[in-house]
Amino acid sequence: MGMIKEFKEFAVKGNVVDMAVGIIIGAAFGKIVSSFVADVIMPPIGLILGGVDFTNLAVTLKQAAGDAPAVVLGYGKFIQSVVDFTIVAFAIFMVIKAMNSMKKKEEEAPAEPPKQEVLLTEIRDLLKEKN
Repeated sequence: MGMIKEFKEFAVKGNVVDMAVGIIIGAAFGKIVSSFVADVIMPPIGLILGGVDFTNLAVTLKQAAGDAPAVVLGYGKFIQSVVDFTIVAFAIFMVIKAMNSMKKKEEEAPAEPPKQEVLLTEIRDLLKEKN
């Protein structure tokens, strides 16, 4: 299964453990990821796009009038939040993927048969030798 397809299944389906891990990791690293996106990723992207500062991207819906502040639709901050989410979701996906691969290895290891079964197998083999 391709990594992108597996990531889509994770992002869409997920289960309780996946969500719990996501919440814990998201809470623990949220500020770090936000800083990483705002201070490291978005400035070069803005530079490539002609010096755009994403935090200032907004559409004014209504100008400020007197004491009432302007009504602004800040889509630049939303873009940063989407990038934050994508990074956190991908990091969680990689952790879950690693956990699932370890679980598969544990499941693939053959379990040792019970002592009774081993003794019965030995008795069967001895009876076959006698005949």
